[in-house]
Amino acid sequence: MFERFIKGRSLELAKKTALHLLSEKGETNAQSMATKLLETFHSLDRADQLSFFEFMAASFSPDPRAVLAAAQRYADKPDHTSLSNLFRTVEPARQELLRRLNRGVGGTHAIVQMRERLLGHLKAHPGLKSVDSDIQHVFSSWFNPGFLELHEITWSSPAILLEKIIKHESVHAIDGWDDLRRRLQPDRRCFAFFHPQLPGEPLIFVEVALVPAIAREVGSLLDKKAEPLEPKKFKTAIFYSISNCQPGLKGVSLGNFLIKRVAEKIQQEIPSVKTFCTLSPIPGFTKWLDSGVNAEQYDLTPAKRAKVADSFKLLRAKGQPWAKTLAAGWSSLNANEEEKAALMRLCFIYLTQETCNKEGDAVAKFHLSNGAQLYNINWAADLSKKGVAQSSSLMVNYLYELDSVENNHEAFVNKNVIFAKSLEKLV
Repeated sequence: MFERFIKGRSLELAKKTALHLLSEKGETNAQSMATKLLETFHSLDRADQLSFFEFMAASFSPDPRAVLAAAQRYADKPDHTSLSNLFRTVEPARQELLRRLNRGVGGTHAIVQMRERLLGHLKAHPGLKSVDSDIQHVFSSWFNPGFLELHEITWSSPAILLEKIIKHESVHAIDGWDDLRRRLQPDRRCFAFFHPQLPGEPLIFVEVALVPAIAREVGSLLDKKAEPLEPKKFKTAIFYSISNCQPGLKGVSLGNFLIKRVAEKIQQEIPSVKTFCTLSPIPGFTKWLDSGVNAEQYDLTPAKRAKVADSFKLLRAKGQPWAKTLAAGWSSLNANEEEKAALMRLCFIYLTQETCNKEGDAVAKFHLSNGAQLYNINWAADLSKKGVAQSSSLMVNYLYELDSVENNHEAFVNKNVIFAKSLEKLV
């Protein structure tokens, strides 16, 4: 009972401190109050943190009547004064609370962690989306790429930083220190974005292989026993993994700027590298296959729609989901030509027809929106258990031609996927 009393006191203290911090008097000792509030919040249990988020949603939203009145004044007299007043009225007080919280000791990192807690509640409590929107809004300024620092991670980097790289690698797990050492050899590079307010905390990092030509399978890139290549053979930079380190920054654009900055840096330092390409997974492919493929919805000729429909029927010939066939031991190394053609065809359709939709592949969305071109779909490219399960071992090369990224980005915004003409034969 005493513990519940103490926890209740802590929650009430957090609420009162937030209100005080937003008052005029709160400005005079904002740093100490912000530090106190952040410490109190992070001492709360999950239920009380949820209660505090609900308090933020209920107590710091704009007054609808005041917003309507301010909007009407601007409509009647659209001058600078009425517009400024409208902006002040519409902005939720939560945003000012967050800015003042950021004055606390370690404020930026603590708020990133706060949002991580919030994201864990959003699905069950959609009413908190307004709070999340406000945090994302201030993060878009605080984590503007102009404030971020690009650093290369090397074997000489502090051990605690290297441990974080191992921990947060989310595409191709790092199998201990020997594996990491190989990934940091001269023909392998790792770059990360850092923020001045989060020293020693990588926000996002990308791993790059410097190779003679575009890689079409990942095994050779991950072989920790492979001998490093000589610099004179560096012709192509393959971005083979990109991982976020801060869950609280989900939805904040960082990776697109990271790839472009790294490409520019490599181009400056190693002039022999002319080609920049990814070797990317297709994490949504199997799930899409098992959701059911309706060929009639695609803008294709009747003959091509028939091929797509037949390909789907072939994979479901046993009357079971494709994921179950994969789990039963299917391997791309033993697949017949009909299965290969069907999977390659359906993957092409998935990437070119579905990526612009909400349910499209997340990795494809990222690279195509970033201005890359769909360049290759590679058979038997990832033979790992994860690779088989999520995409039947298929992987994709997205080509970054630095002079074309803006046009490609605009095309994708207009729901057009730019792809290499050589891929047309798959359909």
